[in-house]
Amino acid sequence: MLRLATAGSVDDGKSTLVGRLLHDTKSVLSDQLAAVERVSRDRGLTAADLALLTDGLRAEREQGITIDVAYRYFATANRSFVLADCPGHVQYTRNTVTGGSTADVVVLLVDARKGVLEQTRRHLAVTALLRVPHVIVAVNKIDLVDFSQEVFERVNAEVQAVARELGVEEATAIPVSALDGDNIAERSSRTPWYAGPSLLELLESLPTSDDPTREAFRLPVQLVIRPQGAAREKAHRDYRGYAGHVASGVVRIGDEVVVLPSGRRSTVTGIDLGERTLEEAFAPQSVTLRLADEIDISRGDIIAAAADAPEPTQDISAVVCWLGDAPLRPGQRLLFKHGSRTVQTAVRTLDGVLDLDDLHSVTAEALSLNDIGLVTLRLASPVPVENYSTSRRGGSFLLIDAHDGRTVAAGMVGATLPTAADAPTQPEGDEEWDI
Repeated sequence: MLRLATAGSVDDGKSTLVGRLLHDTKSVLSDQLAAVERVSRDRGLTAADLALLTDGLRAEREQGITIDVAYRYFATANRSFVLADCPGHVQYTRNTVTGGSTADVVVLLVDARKGVLEQTRRHLAVTALLRVPHVIVAVNKIDLVDFSQEVFERVNAEVQAVARELGVEEATAIPVSALDGDNIAERSSRTPWYAGPSLLELLESLPTSDDPTREAFRLPVQLVIRPQGAAREKAHRDYRGYAGHVASGVVRIGDEVVVLPSGRRSTVTGIDLGERTLEEAFAPQSVTLRLADEIDISRGDIIAAAADAPEPTQDISAVVCWLGDAPLRPGQRLLFKHGSRTVQTAVRTLDGVLDLDDLHSVTAEALSLNDIGLVTLRLASPVPVENYSTSRRGGSFLLIDAHDGRTVAAGMVGATLPTAADAPTQPEGDEEWDI
């Protein structure tokens, strides 16, 4: 299975591209297609508006834009796909962060007539910070520039320059027409100068990031299971299990593990999946572990491989995508959510914000909605975070407003902006932060 997300500026044709993929892979039911054709006729269109296949909200259909992240599932003979169609408007950048956070590949759409816009830069910056493994640049509406090779190469050069500046290792460009289907499912005869694969051919050939052996074992504990009454007699009088979703890696019976942040060590004596007993478990299974020793473990703790467990820390430097309506300022108190653990935190310093025009970090007194900035946090208690470059799961976190419970930022531990600011907004100092 491959997880992909769309990105790009508004009206670049993301929903139409997604609709074309669903249509050309025969993933649309006949009644759905009939409904889209009927609505399209009511709007005076001569052909079905495939964007309606993903724009499901009434407000989206009326305005012809995407507001929420629309998840769609389709498959070919070679692979299954989970697709997140993200909105392009600036005020919905938070949705792009959501869709891209779990993606194996981002399809970045660029209008061949407009080239790189501010929102294109913002989405590419988010993609780079989220360390999405693969980036595909779909230069859309190539039919509106007479399938010009010169226009395609000029737009591709613009995108590649921005990508290099942001640290994106590779961005593969494809000239497409989402409306007509050129180079979507099959290669188009109207672009004889393009010798690369179609979009679907490339998506079918990309490797996924699902190999559980690529990262060390981590299981954030969600629930401590102690059966009661008859269930206790049926299971075992002394049964104690630690249930959670395997975030990464593989665990086997007999493996030595460490519980974080306490640092206590033990050995795995049993792995349960429902009523079955397993010899091993791997990401992304949800299982219950039994340990050889009685250890004080609670929700929010992490059971990790003992050989390379992360060191819990209270001081974190991270890049955050600010999603709150009110600005973020140094000294602000928030909740820090990492896995199933939530602790209080304070923003010690704001060390820069990304200027999307020149792709440099500049000094700022606050982060506004959709800004991307570098911050230093002080946590109330140690949390076993990891560097985001090492583990996307172990290095990601959320910041939550303690008053209303809203998510106000998504963060990446240890990430940096493309270039360092000349000076941080706030001096480091030696003051103590009492949380």
